[in-house]
Amino acid sequence: AILNANYIASRLKSAYPILYSSKGGRVAHECILDTRVMKDRAGVTVDDIAKRLMDFGFHAPTLSFPVAGTLMIEPTESESLAELERFCQAMIEIREEIRAIEEGRMDAQNNPLKHAPHTAAVVAGEWDRPYSREQAAFPAPWVRERKFWPYVSRIDNVYGDRHLVCACLPMEAYAQE
Repeated sequence: AILNANYIASRLKSAYPILYSSKGGRVAHECILDTRVMKDRAGVTVDDIAKRLMDFGFHAPTLSFPVAGTLMIEPTESESLAELERFCQAMIEIREEIRAIEEGRMDAQNNPLKHAPHTAAVVAGEWDRPYSREQAAFPAPWVRERKFWPYVSRIDNVYGDRHLVCACLPMEAYAQE
């Protein structure tokens, strides 16, 4: 796990600032990417990056812990080099999309990050976005080979957290006789 975290830190250090690394640039069993500067420069939040990772077929790492506005990546010792490389390449591709926003080559609100994740229904329907369906759904070559389609598009996380709807049976159903 330590070796894998350091591999990720080494691969991503030119794209993302790494928090809590030693003078030699080493991290422990986790690698914390600081994405706060991207919010300041391009309006891209840690949530946008996490949602975009879904388009690449990855579940988001830990968000905003232990530092708000960061991604904490904790690879297991069983992750293959190929999988680590796919993850790093996804993060580098996402950083390039952010750079396009920073440089004005991509709209700050109408872009793959702000609309992520892209479901099959969204990609198959009317398309009025300034980026291609290909960029939305198949942002890297390996995604086409083994695409995992997210079931839902962007949701309002804060609203969901504050308005929890329990789908459980009524409490009476759990009473023991």
